[in-house]
Amino acid sequence: MNKKVRVRFAPSPTGGLHLGGVRTALFNYLFAKKHGGTFVLRIEDTDQTRFVAGAEEYIANCLKWCGISPDESPENPGEFGPYRQSERKASYEKYALQLIEDGYAYYAFDTPEELDSKRKEVPNFLYGQATRNQMRNSLTLSAEEVTELLANNTPHVVRIKMPENETVYFHDLIRGDVSFETNLVDDKVLLKADKMPTYHLAVVVDDCAMEITHAFRGEEWLPSAPIHVLLWQYLGWEDQMPHWAHLPLILKPDGHGKLSKRDGDRLGFPVYAQSWTDPKTNETTKGFDELGFLPEAFVNILAMLGWNDGTEKEIFTLAELVERFSLERISKAGAKFDFEKAKWYNHEWIKKTPTEVLLPTVKSIFAAQKVELANDDLLHKVMNLIKERCFVLNDFVTQSIYFFVAPIEYDLPSVQPKWTSEKAIFFTSFCEVLTSELSAVEMEEKFKALAETHQFKPGELMLPLRVMLVGGKFGPGVFDIAVMLGAKETQQRIEKAILAFGA
Repeated sequence: MNKKVRVRFAPSPTGGLHLGGVRTALFNYLFAKKHGGTFVLRIEDTDQTRFVAGAEEYIANCLKWCGISPDESPENPGEFGPYRQSERKASYEKYALQLIEDGYAYYAFDTPEELDSKRKEVPNFLYGQATRNQMRNSLTLSAEEVTELLANNTPHVVRIKMPENETVYFHDLIRGDVSFETNLVDDKVLLKADKMPTYHLAVVVDDCAMEITHAFRGEEWLPSAPIHVLLWQYLGWEDQMPHWAHLPLILKPDGHGKLSKRDGDRLGFPVYAQSWTDPKTNETTKGFDELGFLPEAFVNILAMLGWNDGTEKEIFTLAELVERFSLERISKAGAKFDFEKAKWYNHEWIKKTPTEVLLPTVKSIFAAQKVELANDDLLHKVMNLIKERCFVLNDFVTQSIYFFVAPIEYDLPSVQPKWTSEKAIFFTSFCEVLTSELSAVEMEEKFKALAETHQFKPGELMLPLRVMLVGGKFGPGVFDIAVMLGAKETQQRIEKAILAFGA
């Protein structure tokens, strides 16, 4: 690669950041870092009707959380700014006018009502080669009429004039050689009535101005590629056109169609990187961050959706992903999203992350649930004890709440059918032998010896003890729990539970 690699992630500030968008950003980042290049964040806010306050800041925060902050962005500008398309508005109209002058585009004065009427009249109406001569535009009106309409500031748009009977070819770095018949592509709007460009014109003008060398984007943009290739040619910039790479879709778990927010809502998992609150409805959609996913795990998950390094390895740090990333290993086929597999990745990352690194976040989760913690040292010990059981960070609370708050309710159906007064006597005796000096092993030995004295099998007594201490049939080794609680707290919980069990 002779030119320095420059890639861009160009989202629209319209709401939550879908995991497919984050994966596009990630692949841009990995490719840039692999080749010593620059990763650019450009905000595509040309459609002001869809602009949502706070969305741009949210996008930047999501990338920061993932550890893939851009080298150039609205927050961190470089020499190719501005990095918001709305601030580049003045640069687009001249290119639209140049295209008209060169015969590659035209003015269209059709009103919304006229377009609606045509759509009702013609099934599957497309404004293009077959219909453009029936419409009110600079191809059908006289030069004098066009001049008068423009002089009167008559609302209009600029449309590309797609050529007839041509084939547009380009090479995709993932899909190989791709071709499109121009007769199947309509005359897309390039410049809107408010003089703001559409995506089609803006992406070409900005990629040229920002010297973008490689354009990674989702497969859904593939049908737009012939328009963009032609614009690069028509504007005389063909030699500067970036290399294209259209990434495979992230599919629903059943593999049928692109994964959407609606699918996540229906199936009970997030599709956004971080929680997003819609300022219009005040509705909050939870993200992977708030559900308790580590950013390292989230990035690892996304990287493996449609890419692998050719080995059986599945757990990668960001640095390892940069080192091993290659376009050749990106699949053409869509990747099914599996939430259970995503939780497995997070579980692996929780296990390998030092407890002291996880502790501040877990502490904040406890605080959010208004659970008071005695000290960090106890929380650290508890986390080490239950770490293997946690698939998301929130599990640290559900799996260990009983260490900090005594159970109020008990799983009585699992204990009462076989509960007897003799067992109550046994547990009262067990309380009397508990001391703070006992280790988990020593406590278990005393428990079994006492069970034998009272003519019980230890297995008959283990479940009641667990329910007494934690409230249900869960948790790590019951004697590890008792040692962590301390002799006094264990005694108090046993005595309280004996009363609850009805002896």
